[in-house]
This record gives sequence, structure tokens and C-alpha cells, in this order.
Amino acid sequence: MKPILFWLLLSTVSSCALGQSKFTNNLFLRADMDYGFVLPEYQHFNYLVKSSVKGFEFSLAKKTMGKTIWEKAYKYPEYGITTAFTSLGNKNIYGYEFGLYPYFQTFLIRKTKFQMTNQFGFGVGYSTQKFNLQSDYQNISIGSHVNAHFNYKLGTRFVISDHLSINAGLSFTHFSNANMAEPNLGINLFKAYTGINYSLQPTKEFTAIEMPQHLRKNEFAFIYAFGGKHTRALQSDVFFTSSMSVEYKYHWKRKFHFGGGLDLFYDSSTKTEMSTPNSTIYKSTDDFRTGIHFSQEIVYDRFSFILQEGIYTGLTDQVTHHKIYNRAILRWKFNDHFLMHFSMKSHLHILDYPEIGFGYFLAR
Repeated sequence: MKPILFWLLLSTVSSCALGQSKFTNNLFLRADMDYGFVLPEYQHFNYLVKSSVKGFEFSLAKKTMGKTIWEKAYKYPEYGITTAFTSLGNKNIYGYEFGLYPYFQTFLIRKTKFQMTNQFGFGVGYSTQKFNLQSDYQNISIGSHVNAHFNYKLGTRFVISDHLSINAGLSFTHFSNANMAEPNLGINLFKAYTGINYSLQPTKEFTAIEMPQHLRKNEFAFIYAFGGKHTRALQSDVFFTSSMSVEYKYHWKRKFHFGGGLDLFYDSSTKTEMSTPNSTIYKSTDDFRTGIHFSQEIVYDRFSFILQEGIYTGLTDQVTHHKIYNRAILRWKFNDHFLMHFSMKSHLHILDYPEIGFGYFLAR
């Protein structure tokens, strides 16, 4: 049934493409099937996961052809949008997950007949089962139907013809609700995948473009961000969070910047979290944390992906007593001085809360 549906979709899109050659230039369809297992990150998975996980994905994607220096710098990357379906090892407790996410794929090796790819995707997922105190109390991994869905693939591609190529590789998927509902342990999947790509038209030739010399710069930024979180006590309230950061970045390479900065965090859930019998006495200053961070930034034109590793100094974490914190950030510089981003703060693999940030930067 699945191959029939795929070829019906292929025929429909191909028919619609007639007379729309500009849209379909370098456009292709992709279908992958995968097989793997739930990573046993927590002990309860060993008892509740009863089977391997299986899934499939359909994607609509586009090849870049070198119209900008960034397309050439990244060896002509591809981007697309994927719909995904997967089982989760126990249909009665965890159910199934449906995902929808855009992705960006670069090439580690790019030969005429063989390619090695590196792909990141981030979007939304829908879980058919979630924690329920009466009907699904064992499901302490998924606290809401709607979740954030992250996917990473390390793959290979074998080119058969101008229209057809074969994919194969390894895939890692994480989904959770970013601590917007409890419980929120999340689920991690590790799978192998294989599939095919079908190009609607023969691929056009790459555009020849001269790469200008990269100019190294120093960048300074001030950023304010805000978000919300649930406590670990299964309460329904959403608590306000915010942060202010001062950042420095050195534009070492065109595609890679590094630096550091100072952070001030505010977490209004602290008093509630410290209201347990064994907690220390709450003070109003415990709502705040201060720290310093180091950062690494992968840049594509005005978009970037940033990893930060921080250490609490001064005002420390009085709830969980973590010494270090992390942030993963997707950032967009929408002009020469202003930016916005989406970030996820965590303590190693334990997610804390998401934030939306806005800032001003100066690079010279």
C-alpha cells in the first residue's frame, strides 16, 4: 500500500509540474523507511519497551545550485520539508508519533555517483498517547500530545541516473514538549534508514560564482529573551522565565564563529520548586541565576545554529544545584543590527525551558 501511495503522489506532483518549470527546477521527492530502537536513557524503558521501532518518511525537497556564496561554501546544500511516522516500542503505552519538520542538508563528500550527507531537522510532532493518571500512568515520558521534534541524519547517497538516487544511513530522533507540560522525560530513537529520491526534472548545472575573501570581525550583542516552564511537580501552572545576555563573537571563518558571554536568568518557579520539606529556605534572590558561557556558532548567511556551555557563578541554582547549563539556539539576523532567536536551555540532557529572544548586535 505504501509504495502505491508514493507513486500516486509522484504522478500527481509530476502532472502539476507541467507548465511550472521554474518551480520544479531541481525539485525532488524523497521516501525513506527506517528501523531501530528506543534508546534506554532511563531505567523504565527496559521494562516498558516491548519491540523495535519502525517508521517511514516522505519529503519534498529542493537542491541549491550556487546562486549565492553561501550555497557554494556549503557545497550546494539541499532543504525540504518532511512528514514522518514512527512506532515507539509499545503501542499501548507510548502509541505512535507523527512528525512534520523542515530540514537542511549539507554534504561531507560530494562525488558524481556517491555523496555523504549531514542533515538537521526541527519541527513539531504529535503523539497519539500521553501521560494520564488513570488510563496511562506508566507513560512518564510523554506529557502532551504536541511536542518539539528534532531529527539528525548521517547518510549516504548513491546516484543511479539523472532522476533516481538511493539513500542509506543512520538517524537520531528526539521529541519532548520542552518542559511545557509534565512529565517530560521525552523519547530518543536511534534508527537505520534507506530510501529513494526522485527528481522531477534533470538537475541543472551549478552556477559558477567567485568566492570573496572572508573578513574577520568582532561582534558584540545584547539579547533579552523570555519563555515559560512547568515545575517537576506535575502542576498545571506555567511559570514565567526570562534572561539577559551580553555576547562576544569572533568571526574566525565564514561558516564558524566562536566566543563567550555573561548571562542573567530569572525563573519564577523557584519558590514553588523549593517548597518541599527537604529544601533550603527560599529567598527572593533565588529566582535569579548568573553565569558565564562559551559559544560555537555555525553560520549560513543570516541564519545560524549556536551551542553554548555555561557555568553558574555568583547567583547559583538553588533548586537542582546544577553547576553547568547549556543552550541550543536557532538565530536569525533580519538586518545589519537586529536579531531574533529561539533557544532551549538545559542542564546537559535535562531540558529546562524554551525561550524567544530579541537583540541588538554590532559587528566590525
